[in-house]
Amino acid sequence: MKIAIVGFGKMGKAIDRLVAPTDKVVLKIGKYNTQDLTKEALTNCDVAIEFSTPDAAFDNIKLCLEAGIPVISGTTGWLEKKEEIESICKENDGTFFYASNFSIGVNLFFALNKQLAKMMNSFSQYKIELSETHHIHKLDAPSGTAISIADDILENHDGYKNWELTPSEKEGLPITAIREKEVPGTHEVNYESDLDKITIRHEAFTRDSFAQGALTAARWAIGKKGILTMSDLMKLS
Repeated sequence: MKIAIVGFGKMGKAIDRLVAPTDKVVLKIGKYNTQDLTKEALTNCDVAIEFSTPDAAFDNIKLCLEAGIPVISGTTGWLEKKEEIESICKENDGTFFYASNFSIGVNLFFALNKQLAKMMNSFSQYKIELSETHHIHKLDAPSGTAISIADDILENHDGYKNWELTPSEKEGLPITAIREKEVPGTHEVNYESDLDKITIRHEAFTRDSFAQGALTAARWAIGKKGILTMSDLMKLS
């Protein structure tokens, strides 16, 4: 693969470090890089892996799609514009692979979370709480992964209509967002009654699991068309 890394922060650097010897990073776009993201710069790229910032993601992804480059994106905090990006992808017969989290373990956690929510829907005595912990440099709260977890619960459980970040009255599904040191990412869902508690938890030890997952997604997506997800890659649907 000839790869463009769009967003050369912590994740971009991890991806760069884990690129296979048979592949090559031909373009690095970041705050301190001299290159600009242009259609001309993307000419020699097979795929773009985009981990930028919430305010830059939409324009970055749009430009890549219009240049005919498949995009693998893990940037969170911009998803109010995701439907527009999907329309742009279809208009350009492009490839857009989005995941709030590229870790294989997290996506298995997603599948388990959906199944548990379905099972618990008949047991109203259990109240649900969700928490996420990340490093102090993370720009958005709650995390995109936490929102994905919450949305899957709402889709499969009738007890809540929406999620709320650290709500005062807890009318919605409560999400607690904690920012602590250099924690790569921990997500936990609790079902608690007066008598007991059920917990599912995923804890990342390093960013490498996210970076390796993004590289796997990039290789898999080349040659495919449309809107793609980790469920497609992992055959979890």
